[in-house]
Amino acid sequence: MGQEKNPRRVAENEAMAKTRMLRTSPQKLNLVAAMIRGKKVERALIDLTFSKKRIAQDVKKCLQSAIANAENNHNLDVDELVVAEAFVGKNLVMKRGRPRARGRFGKIMKPFSELTIKVRQVEEQA
Repeated sequence: MGQEKNPRRVAENEAMAKTRMLRTSPQKLNLVAAMIRGKKVERALIDLTFSKKRIAQDVKKCLQSAIANAENNHNLDVDELVVAEAFVGKNLVMKRGRPRARGRFGKIMKPFSELTIKVRQVEEQA
């Protein structure tokens, strides 16, 4: 008699992972997310491993989580996964400051962002 099952937020051949409170600006994070969009997951993992961007390791962790969700929760084949979407959102901004000359105050904004990665199973064409 309990509660009805919630409908899935993604399609049957998709899985997703979301990371919140990444300590970087959304603009910088979007550069790394654009690097993996549309690629096969093993190629995307290699690109993130050898990227010089600091935030690439957190993006790699999120991608690995999406792959694990696809495999364990949705029974998808890991070898046929493609990064369908990788999008970035804004999160909170910590406002800090620094005293400047002549009684002024320099604003320092410390932005946070969030990342959502969706992987999709695509059958390979022979």
